[in-house]
Amino acid sequence: MTDQELRDLVASLAEAQKKTELEQQETARQLRESNLETDRQLQETDRQLQETDRQLQETDRQLQETDRRLRELGRQIGGLGDKFGSFTEGLALPSMQKILTQRFNMDVIAPRLRSRRNGHSLEVDVLAYSHAPDGDAYVVEVKSHLREEALEQMRKILRELRDYFPEHRNRKLHGILATVDVTDDLRDRVLSEGIYLARIHDGQFELQVPEGFQPRSF
Repeated sequence: MTDQELRDLVASLAEAQKKTELEQQETARQLRESNLETDRQLQETDRQLQETDRQLQETDRQLQETDRRLRELGRQIGGLGDKFGSFTEGLALPSMQKILTQRFNMDVIAPRLRSRRNGHSLEVDVLAYSHAPDGDAYVVEVKSHLREEALEQMRKILRELRDYFPEHRNRKLHGILATVDVTDDLRDRVLSEGIYLARIHDGQFELQVPEGFQPRSF
């Protein structure tokens, strides 16, 4: 090998070494940047997890608050229903007293009667009857919104009233359902069973029965 060839070989090796060092430096730089990006992403992920946890805690707090408000609203609605029912009964009583005395010639009108028998009880909103021991009697049930269960309740009262009030065993019983609101279908079924229906009109309850209505005695 000549001196020139040796110098060329040394120069080539030096150039290769320099290139290798540059490549190593670039690789080290990229690794540093990659590590920095990984650290940044890990920090961002941790931040997002912390934010998600905070949001979950806030959502849980809001759900608990919503549940509390729903319970309070349910309590208020229940109380409002009780108050409205009492208001309706108070509004109905004067009107029904007038109807019972003037139309049906009842002598005694007794609101809120309750009787116990063998561990059970029966309560009626109004019981009206004449002085004659074998005269008619009328049971009035007052509902703000008339529903199917109210009709069944009236049937039950008319079936069992003589058991709880034996002093009226010889009377013919009639039913009157007084309500603020009722569907057309339920109204028709009440009347078809021979039970009177009273609806509110101009602040007073009035009997609303069609022409040809046949009241039933129980």
